[in-house]
Amino acid sequence: MPSVPDLIPQSALNNDKIQTTAPNCPVTSKRTPATSTATSIPNPGVARANAAISIDNPNGDADYIAKYGDYTPLQQHVLFWDRDHDGQIYPLDTYNGFRELGFNILFSVLATLIINLNFSYPTRLAHSVVPDLWFRVYVDSIYKAKHGSDSGTYDPEGRFIPQHFEDMFAKYDRDQDGSLTLGELFEMMHGNRCAMDPFGWGAAFFEWGTTWLLIQRDGRVYKEDLRGVYDGSIFWKIREERKKGGWKQGYGVGGDGFVGGAKIHDGVDNGHGHLQKILDGPGSYLGREQPLVEGRDWTERAFTVGIGG
Repeated sequence: MPSVPDLIPQSALNNDKIQTTAPNCPVTSKRTPATSTATSIPNPGVARANAAISIDNPNGDADYIAKYGDYTPLQQHVLFWDRDHDGQIYPLDTYNGFRELGFNILFSVLATLIINLNFSYPTRLAHSVVPDLWFRVYVDSIYKAKHGSDSGTYDPEGRFIPQHFEDMFAKYDRDQDGSLTLGELFEMMHGNRCAMDPFGWGAAFFEWGTTWLLIQRDGRVYKEDLRGVYDGSIFWKIREERKKGGWKQGYGVGGDGFVGGAKIHDGVDNGHGHLQKILDGPGSYLGREQPLVEGRDWTERAFTVGIGG
């Protein structure tokens, strides 16, 4: 661990005056916050403007910060979809990004509808009160898309709060192995719910469900992978891994279908955000003969897909 002058020794934190549970509120005993974060991260409650850090990675990713350090962690989280760096994420950009991460056509379309329909206008408000006819999401004002019933790891301006990130695992990682099961993720979503916030509940369900489908390994979402989701670095990693032979995590590795469907998007960006045609024709895909399915032609088989890896 690097030497940081502002770190606090563990002995200084063993103070009986700091009480994190209240006898008349049992939930405080079930969900105890992280109390030793300051031994690894200086001032963990102070939001970081350009880096997502954790106890396991207190300095963040130096190369990634050098490349994207002029953006907040929330902006970094969405830059993967702003491939032409114009600060605007069109619906087609969203769709292409999800396809490159390995999601099938139907899920990618659904994600595009959810994201661009719901978050275009909030981010547009920094520029105009007139809705955007193209339903673009604006990167510079992505902080306006922050919703309720979340973990609070992003602050209202899009900065990253290390203490809140560590609190997620302190409260919900029951066996303290640095990962969250699907059940623990649902428990966390339930614990973060704010009253009268159906939009936030739905947004949290979509975001955590998508995260689970993308990065779970052995039935768990691991801490450093999740940190990579918060700053967006893992999206670039997944894209490159899929080009080299496949992303080995997530649900549905090795193809684009639950029942043997072929991958129908090669993950190559032509620089204009448009999909490249990769189906060779009836009965073949990238030069490989495809199995015949009784009663279906090649176009129907192309859409027999799942959330692949």
